[in-house]
Amino acid sequence: MLDTITLPAWLFVLILLFASVTAASHLFIPSVRWFLRRRLERAVARLNARLERPIEPFKLLGRQDMILRLAYDPEVLSAVAVHARETGVREDVAHAKARAYAREIVPAFSAFAYFGVAIRVARWLSTRLYHVRMAPHGQEAISAIDPDATVVFVINHRSNMDYVLVTWLAADRSALSYAVGEWARVWPVSRLLRGMGAYFIRRRSRNDLYRRVLARYVQMAVAGGATQAIFPEGGLSLDGRVRQARLGLLSYIVEGWSPKGRDIVFVPVSLNYDRVIEDNVLIEAAQTGDRRFRGSFATGAAFALRWLWRRTLGRARRFGYAAVAFGPPLSLRAAKGMGVADLGAELMARIERGMPLLPGPLVSAAILDGARSRDEVTAWLDRRVPDLRAAGAWVHLRTGSTAASTDAMVDMLVLRGLATERDGRIDLAERAGAVLSYYAASVPEVDAATQERELAGKIEET
Repeated sequence: MLDTITLPAWLFVLILLFASVTAASHLFIPSVRWFLRRRLERAVARLNARLERPIEPFKLLGRQDMILRLAYDPEVLSAVAVHARETGVREDVAHAKARAYAREIVPAFSAFAYFGVAIRVARWLSTRLYHVRMAPHGQEAISAIDPDATVVFVINHRSNMDYVLVTWLAADRSALSYAVGEWARVWPVSRLLRGMGAYFIRRRSRNDLYRRVLARYVQMAVAGGATQAIFPEGGLSLDGRVRQARLGLLSYIVEGWSPKGRDIVFVPVSLNYDRVIEDNVLIEAAQTGDRRFRGSFATGAAFALRWLWRRTLGRARRFGYAAVAFGPPLSLRAAKGMGVADLGAELMARIERGMPLLPGPLVSAAILDGARSRDEVTAWLDRRVPDLRAAGAWVHLRTGSTAASTDAMVDMLVLRGLATERDGRIDLAERAGAVLSYYAASVPEVDAATQERELAGKIEET
């Protein structure tokens, strides 16, 4: 028993390594975790002191804890039993699939990733690409919302910049939870979005078990007070109009709400741009009827590299204005009795009514309406802008001037090859009609589709 044993050096090193790891896991690692957790709690407390709506404990739950809580939720277990019975598989196999769905959906929110990295990147990117403006109205109504209520920002979807823009502009209010589609499930984008609290959804899934798991996660998050941001149109607008709401996420939220629980307040958010970066891709998709956009990660990366190179050389220009307007909130408790379809229609109507009107859409509408010189475009704006403002629209012009707005937007059309000027007259390229129609669609009382056809005929005549 006390005899000397000879061991190979590699085996002795391996034993020491295992012994060290075991000692660390029992003695040192718990202390380090406690120290880090305490620091995180203090950092979140300081952060909550300056946020209008503090981060709810639900968002700070450990991801594994949330996955287990979701996978063993009574409604999920009931859906597992139904799925097993309908498909003929064992319940443990069906439950393993439900756990896999939960792992796919549940985010891994990090306050540092959101407020330390994402907000700074969103602010830098937004202000380098656009002149960002926020409507002066609507913010007081948001501040007056019951602090115990769950806020759901309901946003029209114009561009992939929407995520970036709203994340930054809501930075002083709360941390937003987004639902993102399959496009974002690519490493390393997926890791970054999970850290920001985004949860992934399969928009075209017809699997009842998957939909039940997703519904329960959304309902838990809303019941836990986590601020949500949803794009009910389900995809980017291809024609520049506010589309009809798809009712998936809205129905999950409404079905999971109890009048005895905390209120849910929907806040309409209207976004508009002088220029949407991916407008050519969207317009082509509208013309072909195929939402499988020809744009890809490679083309997006190439665009970003070209823009960074131009910025390095000092030749990068902003894409005009990007504007955000908050509409009047709608309380679910106050709207009791309203069906999900009526709720979706009302929210989209509020978004449409609150749409910011910028120089790009207005100048596009003027040209579609027959203006063919800078003076004619300016005269059109001088006639229409007062009427639009009188009707309640928020119109933001460049330096407050119709002439400056006309010059900036006509220069942009010329730079993009959509128009040329000869002797003060604006001549349009063949593809200009579709582009102008896309932007003019956000201007009230302009039937852009009809005027695009008329414009195409005029271009053909000339």
